[in-house]
This record gives sequence, structure tokens and C-alpha cells, in this order.
Amino acid sequence: MMPELGKYATEVLSSYVVSLVLIGVLVAMSVVRARRVKRELADVEGRRNG
Repeated sequence: MMPELGKYATEVLSSYVVSLVLIGVLVAMSVVRARRVKRELADVEGRRNG
């Protein structure tokens, strides 16, 4: 169910889209960084134990 946004529909919907895209980018960056840090940590631990 979509509320009636009147003459501001374009602005409101575009701000929702921009917000969702930015949240998606932040989540993706966090996942990529977490994977990189996990891999680096495994390398460091492997050198320490090996």
C-alpha cells in the first residue's frame, strides 16, 4: 500500500532509493573489510604457530 505523496513523490521516492543504495554500499564495504581482516588474521596466526 503506497501513501499518496502528491507533488513530492519524486523527491521522496528518490531519497528512499538513495538511502537504500548507501546502506547497501556500507553493508558491502563492511563485509569485504571483515573478510579481508579475517584472512589477514589467519595469515598472522599461521605465521605465529608455524
